[in-house]
Amino acid sequence: MSPVVLQGGALEPAAGSATVRRHYLDGRFGQMHLRMAGPPAKGANAKRPLLCFHLSPVSGAIYTGFLGEMGRDRFAVAPDTPGYGASDPPPEPPEIADYAAAMGEIMDGLGIAEADCVGFHTGSKIALELALQRPQAIRHLVLISTPVYTEQELAQMRADFAPLELHEDGSHLVDYWRALLNFRGPGQTLEMIMRYYPDHMRGGARRHWGHRAAFNYPYPPNLARATQPILVLNNNDDLQTFTPRAMPHIRNGRLVERPDWGHGFLDLHAGEFGRLVREFVDGDEGGNV
Repeated sequence: MSPVVLQGGALEPAAGSATVRRHYLDGRFGQMHLRMAGPPAKGANAKRPLLCFHLSPVSGAIYTGFLGEMGRDRFAVAPDTPGYGASDPPPEPPEIADYAAAMGEIMDGLGIAEADCVGFHTGSKIALELALQRPQAIRHLVLISTPVYTEQELAQMRADFAPLELHEDGSHLVDYWRALLNFRGPGQTLEMIMRYYPDHMRGGARRHWGHRAAFNYPYPPNLARATQPILVLNNNDDLQTFTPRAMPHIRNGRLVERPDWGHGFLDLHAGEFGRLVREFVDGDEGGNV
């Protein structure tokens, strides 16, 4: 059963999905806002909690339906990265290591000793870095895109995701909307794009900080350091070409190609993605993928 039903652009929970609740915790940069669902991770037979990190520059809201799905049988949490959504911003541009340390503080604040992680674009780098900072606590990584760039491609990315230039006539808002349409995923409706559009703008002058940190992060050598099993999901989105290049750097990994998924897949295919994640994180206690 799909965890969500899309009607007129509204995100409605399906029968049996867990309730998604909001929460705040204090962290190194101020208050951290998070969404969470599912039972507390207690008892010998409890499933490991699942931490979900979003892409830049939106928020943990993109995981709402997925949290409802995964919350059926485990504690699932999606924080807003510092400076995004309703989380307080850092005082200066952070690096991926800073974001990951903030996520580690969420684990401490919620009493999570062990967890599996899902990371989307920038969030995939945060998840990887958290696994390097806490190698005994993070058991599995599900990375939605693992882009590896040439120097020329990286320079172009830095230019493409530079700070947004504002115009008095508001044309920058239309230009950005058109850019989102250009990256539109299979089956993604205008209503779905609009649902998260406010979060794209909410970061204001700091909205590019997440991309800046992501482009600064040395992905290939850090992927090679990770000992955890890694599942890489390569969707039909703006990082599709760059993602398979990461596989030679991963010790224990598997690549899943989903050309039928793209931006918006967490709304459209949360149930199927949930089955994929469960199969990986619950069926892999031996450490192989």
